[in-house]
Amino acid sequence: MTVLLARHEQFERVGSTNDVVRDWLARGTPEVCLAVAAEQTAGRGRAGRTWLAPPGAALLLSLGFRPGWLEPERAWRLAATASLAMASAAERLAGLPTGRIRLKWPNDLVVEDAESGVRKLAGVLGETQGLGTDDPQVVVGLGINAGWRRRTFPLELADSMTSLHDVSGGRAIDPAGLLDAFLVELEPAIERLRAGRFDAVAWTTRQLTSGRQVRLERPDGTETVQAVGVDSASGALVVEDESAPGGVRQVVVGEVRHVRMAEPSPVQV
Repeated sequence: MTVLLARHEQFERVGSTNDVVRDWLARGTPEVCLAVAAEQTAGRGRAGRTWLAPPGAALLLSLGFRPGWLEPERAWRLAATASLAMASAAERLAGLPTGRIRLKWPNDLVVEDAESGVRKLAGVLGETQGLGTDDPQVVVGLGINAGWRRRTFPLELADSMTSLHDVSGGRAIDPAGLLDAFLVELEPAIERLRAGRFDAVAWTTRQLTSGRQVRLERPDGTETVQAVGVDSASGALVVEDESAPGGVRQVVVGEVRHVRMAEPSPVQV
């Protein structure tokens, strides 16, 4: 256990690690607490989508925070920091160059190449409770496909997902080793965040969504817009809007159910 963790438990099988950690926080567990599972039976992503993987094929974890030290409007930076730590750890463990793993706004991990396009490597789900009170609670769930082999991908997802085993050209990826590498990256990053320093440059640079046509899926319909960047103060996606002051507007996570690339685009360099 690192100095970062006040509680760390590993499970063979749970419904959802986010639910486990939320229960711990409700019972008074201090930050940072970590639940890891070899398998989830009720894992979920944003907007109620599911996140399932065969036992041992993915690293499935949730982190619990009590961020009284962080302004409520910046609580999103906990998920962003976890995503950046995982991207760096995964690149190192899989032998990938820095920057090979990108972020699809706000924090999902993806890779892109000319042949396969954009494929999802990891999903990130942040859930909050009590922000702005004397007991704020944040749970960050992260599921990353580690040793999952392409031939066993679900048919309905095979064209849109990948794994570290796949993107590394067949390297053996041990979820336990990936967890260790992640914690090595995460601990100093959280300490910097506690000191008021967020790596806005890394979060902005890794964003694949910037400069692309994207489709925003809302409860009341869809909208295709040009994403021009992200705002590292608010965490918002910045999109073109001729009717808005300055020709752009900000889209925050709570406004949309999903963000999709509208069409294939060349890699930005």
